[in-house]
Amino acid sequence: MQTITYFQNDTLKLDLDLFLPEKMPDTKLPLLLFVHGGGFSIGKKEDGQPICKYLAKNGIASASISYTLYMKGKKFSCDGVLAEKIKAFQYGANDLWLATSFFLSNKSKYNIDIEKIFIAGSSAGGETVLHASHWNRELMKMYDVKLPDNFRYAGLVSGAGAIMDINLINKNTLIPMMLFHGNGDTTVPYATAAHHYCPTNASGWLMLFGSFSIYNYAKDLNGNVSLFTFCGGGHEYSGTLFEKDQYLILDFINNVIAGKKFQSHTIIPTGKKTEKSAVYGFCD
Repeated sequence: MQTITYFQNDTLKLDLDLFLPEKMPDTKLPLLLFVHGGGFSIGKKEDGQPICKYLAKNGIASASISYTLYMKGKKFSCDGVLAEKIKAFQYGANDLWLATSFFLSNKSKYNIDIEKIFIAGSSAGGETVLHASHWNRELMKMYDVKLPDNFRYAGLVSGAGAIMDINLINKNTLIPMMLFHGNGDTTVPYATAAHHYCPTNASGWLMLFGSFSIYNYAKDLNGNVSLFTFCGGGHEYSGTLFEKDQYLILDFINNVIAGKKFQSHTIIPTGKKTEKSAVYGFCD
């Protein structure tokens, strides 16, 4: 593991922890970039080290990034400011693009296969990767650094993430996705609802399309997508597969690289049941 500054200007310094296999192969390495959670106000790059270590031991370069915690000291719930919440998503996505640009520029130094760059994140990180992969980068950019117009991520993994506009996902932007989410989540909706289930008169009201909605939408587009539902689980499951059963993420990456077709929904019982999870009959 090595800590690297991937972007710096007069006011901002962003670092990442890069994990490489101890024995480097002759072929170029796939890369996964991880974005930690924390409501865009807390969290640290070290939170992503468990999944990064695991993947590096299995031949995949991995990096957990620091990024702009725009909501630090601000309100991110129903009493927040909508424009500020959207700006937090934008900062996260832009910083992820900066980290991506760093590896595109240093692909030879770190032996990276730029056709096989995956992104992953938990909670706020899940929201970051969903927007970074589907937003119009030219429209939403905040820095002069620019990714090539034809660049696309190889795939993404989102834990309890959501996207603001389901229409951002279309045949031109669709990439392979692995999603996991508790269907009793009251913070980030599992299906389609307001962030934190805020009332419509709230200053921080923001509609979000969660993992279940994204899964069904991507499946209708005939995309490669897998969903793991923690029945009855809340937002506490947002990082579960990054911390244990990590082989599922490795399988996803390997299946994408191998060009396999997949559409699957895996039900994982938690022994819990809530009012929100009870509406899904597949949990009975």
